Amino acid sequence: MRISQLSAATDVPVPTIKYYLREGLLPPGEQTSATRAEYGEGHVRRLRLIRALLEVGRLPIAAIRRVLAAVDDESLDMHTVLGTAHYALAPAVEPRPDDEDWRRARAEVDRLVADLDWRVTPFAPARDELAQAVLTLGRLGMPATGERLRSYAEAALRLVTERETGVIPFDGPRESAVEALVVLTVVYGRIFDAMRRLAQESVSAGRFEAAGSPD
Repeated sequence: MRISQLSAATDVPVPTIKYYLREGLLPPGEQTSATRAEYGEGHVRRLRLIRALLEVGRLPIAAIRRVLAAVDDESLDMHTVLGTAHYALAPAVEPRPDDEDWRRARAEVDRLVADLDWRVTPFAPARDELAQAVLTLGRLGMPATGERLRSYAEAALRLVTERETGVIPFDGPRESAVEALVVLTVVYGRIFDAMRRLAQESVSAGRFEAAGSPD
């Protein structure tokens, strides 16, 4: 397909496609003349992935470049490729090793991961993200105990294993697997958060409206 057809197939404007080509995010098409190139399904998949990383993941170009480099590196296994995307999506949290409260919060997180026997690298960004949340709760007088954290961990594991993992096309092109991971991580994260707020409202209504109703 020509670049205009690629644009129509992906809903990405031609000038944007040309920008991705100049930046090396999208591989060049097959030259058929001095001014024309042909593009294929691989370019469609790559554009879908770029859009997912940019529009859903809100990643900067530098981070997108790292993810795409991992996708293209055939020496990397799928776990590493998905991990590169996953880590890129993580919010920036600055560890504070000089802060005793921070060290305790991070130790609590590390103990939980070890107790759950989860295979998570020591430098996983989510460890620091969770430690920051534990630290904040502690300083607000609502400490997150190990048992309470475990209940959230078990719910998360159940959702990932029963609902999310089966949606990722591990046996297909790498771009498709990473695109699915990004969408699941970001969009389903929003769904879960929204569902919790709806549940909280429902429970609150049931509790306080019942308490305030006449006998």
